[in-house]
Amino acid sequence: MNKINYTSLLNQLKERGMHKSDLVPFAKINSNAVRAISIGKPISMGALLRICNALDCDVSDVMSVRSPSDQSTKER
Repeated sequence: MNKINYTSLLNQLKERGMHKSDLVPFAKINSNAVRAISIGKPISMGALLRICNALDCDVSDVMSVRSPSDQSTKER
């Protein structure tokens, strides 16, 4: 199963002096989306686009998807 990685989003927030919880008012997403980001679960496309618009970036700048073969290679 593919795994979602939000490390690049967290890095962007850190560079801006922001926390994940700041996304609720800043990007107008709900706390459930922030919780999902915290545990690497999928969020809605709408929430993802609002984050990208708020941060003025592309989807690839805030998340990546890793296939099981990518994960097993990195775990070795």
